[in-house]
Amino acid sequence: MLLDTASLYFRAYFGVPDSVRAPDGTPVNAVRGLLDFIARLVQDHHPDELVACMDFDWRPHWRVELIPSYKAHRVAEETAAGPDEEEVPDTLSPQVPVIEAVLDAIGIARVGAVGYEADDVIGTLAGRAAGPVDIVTGDRDLYQLVDDRRGVRVLYPVKGVGTLQPVDESLLREKYGVDGSGYADLALLRGDPSDGLPGVPGVGEKTAAKLLASFGDLAGILAAVDDPAAKLTPAQRKRLAEAKPYLAVAPKVVRVASDVPLAPFDAALPAEPRDPEVLEALAERWGLGGSLQRLLGVLGA
Repeated sequence: MLLDTASLYFRAYFGVPDSVRAPDGTPVNAVRGLLDFIARLVQDHHPDELVACMDFDWRPHWRVELIPSYKAHRVAEETAAGPDEEEVPDTLSPQVPVIEAVLDAIGIARVGAVGYEADDVIGTLAGRAAGPVDIVTGDRDLYQLVDDRRGVRVLYPVKGVGTLQPVDESLLREKYGVDGSGYADLALLRGDPSDGLPGVPGVGEKTAAKLLASFGDLAGILAAVDDPAAKLTPAQRKRLAEAKPYLAVAPKVVRVASDVPLAPFDAALPAEPRDPEVLEALAERWGLGGSLQRLLGVLGA
């Protein structure tokens, strides 16, 4: 089981009241919410291994070089941390180091790589896995990793993590008209304002799906643009031709990396805390209470 950790603690932050606080009054709703999420996931799905995948770089320079608008609107112009810092609620960012310290003390593998997003770590680990993989994320970009043959699916939180939508190739074909490998092409053609991806003007999700159904993949679509006999409307041919510079670089930006260099780690679920003294101190300092005890109980069982 691969966790898109930031996606989950954002959901915890907005799903758990900020009245959940440490003894000193500091909000810990994201911390406790994430611990409850993980406890529920382990209890319901019984993974043999679990990795909390981290954003060591949420806006990698190599992606921005290719498409400067990539996540540009998320950049806070002026923050204490500098001009290239993602704008997050003030009461969330202080909770992230607490989350990291608690996961480390429990012994849950926390994995990231300099210059890469959590999506890239997930893509790399999913590609390496010998057995089935569940990817838990609220980010549809990771639908591109769905692969029925290899048993890779996405568990998409509909409400908390108690209600998860399992996403396999059948659901993707029904909803988007593509399989997992085709989802990245669909995404880059239609664009994604939330990630600053312009897409091809005039090509929405339905048109993108029809183009992929007709020509197979992005390479097939680009070949059709140069083929006068290909069945494209004049407007489609013109728009796709004008978008060629974008389409030349977009695949590298949209597709998750599969070759991220990762330090060795142990993904096995711990039956007991790796560092019980540190964990006890963290629990007392931050008032982790029942959330931590529930997770430890599930892991111990």
